[in-house]
Amino acid sequence: MRRDSIFYQLFQQSPVLLFDLLEEPPANADQYRFDSVAIKEPKFEIDGVFLPPEADPPGIVFYCEVQFQKDERLYERLFGESFLHFYRNRDRFSDWRAVIIYPSRAKEQSDIYPYRFLLNGDQVHRIYLDTLGDAQQLPFGVALMVLTTVREAEAPEQARALIARSQQELTSERQQAIIETIATIMVYKFTNLSRLEVEAMLGLSLQETRVYREAREEGREEGREEGQIRGERKLLLNLLQQRFPLSETLARCVTNLAPEQIQSLAAPLLSFSRLREVEDCLTQATLNRISAQLAAKIGEMPERLERSVADLSLPRLQQLENALAELPTADELEAWIEAGQDSAD
Repeated sequence: MRRDSIFYQLFQQSPVLLFDLLEEPPANADQYRFDSVAIKEPKFEIDGVFLPPEADPPGIVFYCEVQFQKDERLYERLFGESFLHFYRNRDRFSDWRAVIIYPSRAKEQSDIYPYRFLLNGDQVHRIYLDTLGDAQQLPFGVALMVLTTVREAEAPEQARALIARSQQELTSERQQAIIETIATIMVYKFTNLSRLEVEAMLGLSLQETRVYREAREEGREEGREEGQIRGERKLLLNLLQQRFPLSETLARCVTNLAPEQIQSLAAPLLSFSRLREVEDCLTQATLNRISAQLAAKIGEMPERLERSVADLSLPRLQQLENALAELPTADELEAWIEAGQDSAD
């Protein structure tokens, strides 16, 4: 089960959820903004960064890591990432905190001695979800976190109880968001079940969730096979945008996927937990599509030209795909690539 994306979705919907886990949250917790950052040189990726509102004096930045698999170098990586990000943004923040969310203490790194002062101080908070108590008594966001850790035998009953509770306590808009998240958790948890079986388990229809409804309506309005394909692309794009801050370039990649690519790539794309994985997959899909078109158009190409195409950035690959009709020969393709390099220089 891929839990990172579920927590990412929860924190995007409600950044204050992180502070429900802490005994002493900041006074302005409801003003924090959730983000995911990548730090280059060296390349680091932090699961979640909770940014305080801009103020004078500056606020405290919170770094969050969701760790459901044992990682014997977690603290080395977490503190390295956090310190580097804090160093590069020192003027923006007055202090830092780190929150690590574990399903249980058994998943924590074994050798913690080098970090004993950090871990036993007030800057690092370790949360063990199995110690938080009955999910039905917890705030909804925290209860959904706990649901990801529940054994399969107990999960359906707890999920149905949370759905019933949401129907009693929440507004319709918030209720729908909770139900969709519960459905997502259960689909990930019970990968061996069909969608219809999961629907029956929860007593609701996944087809009535917002992303399924939008995709279905688009396909119905088109009334053609092309409309169905567009609906599938939009469904995949909506699902990805719920989990990742997609750039226009990546969104274009999804809307340009060939029908067979939608079928083969949907599951891998939705299982990724990091934006970089999504970008790499879509880049390779674009390259594969272009390579197939070039093979049909030009035939066998020199190896160095194939390497030149493979080395193009994603935006350049998209430009190449749009220009293919005007490049009938290998020589013209090579000239097009070299012209792009010259303009970049």
